[in-house]
Amino acid sequence: MLNILKSGFFTTVQDIGRFGYRDKGVPVAGVMDSFSVSKVNTLLENEENCAVLEITMTGPTLEFEQDTYIVLGGAEMSVTLNETAIENYTVYKVKSGDILTYGKLLKGFRAYLGIKDGFDTASVLGSRSFFKPITEQDSIKKVSGLPYAECKQFNPKISELKVDSVLYKSELEVYKGPEYGLLTDKQLAKLFYREFSVANENNRMAYQLNEVIDSNKVSMLTSATLPGTIQLTPAGKLIILMKDGQTTGGYPRILQLSDMAMSILAQKRSGDLINFKLK
Repeated sequence: MLNILKSGFFTTVQDIGRFGYRDKGVPVAGVMDSFSVSKVNTLLENEENCAVLEITMTGPTLEFEQDTYIVLGGAEMSVTLNETAIENYTVYKVKSGDILTYGKLLKGFRAYLGIKDGFDTASVLGSRSFFKPITEQDSIKKVSGLPYAECKQFNPKISELKVDSVLYKSELEVYKGPEYGLLTDKQLAKLFYREFSVANENNRMAYQLNEVIDSNKVSMLTSATLPGTIQLTPAGKLIILMKDGQTTGGYPRILQLSDMAMSILAQKRSGDLINFKLK
């Protein structure tokens, strides 16, 4: 069991997502930065879908009850194991009674804690990802502990990785969305030849951008959306749906983020700059 001594701002259990239920209105959920998490699970020689902790902005303080191995990834934070600093993308052995403490956020927005064989929390509709409407928890704030399997001996093939981090990138690769053809030349120019800044309204459901392009007067039926769908509102505002975003929407779907672009955006916070590049 992993004891929660301090929960942090918003810490959740996530795997790669909950699939096959979008027709019932259930979002995919899952890790926001799949690029970083894939590196974490690779180092631990875990299955791709092993659940990790997703740590947003400020981190928790955790106590391990059983021996195991861990890897940190994603955002750069000051993290100590028994008051000794540890780094991202390196395998560390932890013992019963060890304390992991997250401190200052240095770069990025979402950090990840992977554990050997993943966290063994309840699976709901085929996923361990927290999503309040269908799981009991929306974060670990009210959870006393998180179960995991003891691992006393593990000899990793690779003990550390030098990762070309997504934290420092600002260019988001996008594909044309279903309503891309409705954009005017003026709107296209504003979309691809300027920078946008992340608004204060950003979370696991959606990211909004501060800058606008020309207003959109198109009326359309509610249609299917995906994580990474970029919608254009009547006021010309851009809304980018994320992993907990709704499954349908009534605004034109002008662009679609690539998987890597989703990971890059997941590491941005209010005021950070981004720009779009059409694939």
